[in-house]
Amino acid sequence: MSSDLLNYEKRGSGPTVVLIHGLFGDADNLNTLARSLEDEFTTLAVDVRNHGDSFHTDSMDYDSMAADVIAVMDHLKIKQAFLVGHSMGGKIAMQIAIDHPDRVHAAVFADIAPVAYDARHRDILNALKELDLSKVDNRGDADKQLAQAIETRGVRQFLLKNLRRKDGAYQWRLNLDVIDANYQTLTGGIGEGSYEGPVLFIKGGESDYILKEHQDAINKQFPNAEAKIMDGAGHWLHAEKPRIFNRLVKRFLDANTRS
Repeated sequence: MSSDLLNYEKRGSGPTVVLIHGLFGDADNLNTLARSLEDEFTTLAVDVRNHGDSFHTDSMDYDSMAADVIAVMDHLKIKQAFLVGHSMGGKIAMQIAIDHPDRVHAAVFADIAPVAYDARHRDILNALKELDLSKVDNRGDADKQLAQAIETRGVRQFLLKNLRRKDGAYQWRLNLDVIDANYQTLTGGIGEGSYEGPVLFIKGGESDYILKEHQDAINKQFPNAEAKIMDGAGHWLHAEKPRIFNRLVKRFLDANTRS
């Protein structure tokens, strides 16, 4: 595989669905959805740049990250695909739809709007950068350090998936310095333009990532959008209530496969 091609996992058969994870994630994040779709769809889960096993590079703007996904589709000779993106991955999916509308059949954006957000991940970024890997002999050591800044065990477990052992020492798969340097871009809005095709926004009922004040921006850039709310779910809706999330996605994909 080319060093400038995103790492990807392909499974199943049928129309292609590209799965794009959020910040600090990897291709495994939407695994439960991939498994639920693989009997009827080909799923293509990617590690975005500076994440997982994909290449590291200094830039992280949405146009470039959208082009990364298109490059994988080109490599696999996929002319058109469905997109499903969560959080930052949702913004990447939005940018793909706007920049390359002919390559997108329809798209699902999970708990994200095409707007700028505040620096809500800054504490996590700081905690990851301050973790002293020289004092980490096992994941338990890393968890104890991280617990000083991040109380929720599930969040720590998710973040620590990015640690790998190499040559007897732990290191981050994440390119933390570049993510930090590009953080304002990542929390910013997507580029101008619109996508006229069908899209579904899925909001976690307990999440504040999609709000009423975002409706005008959504309508402007995605005039053919519909929305579903998952009651009792937060921002990590696909992990918190996977059966409901998977059902909503599949119903949307099925409807637009027939159309």
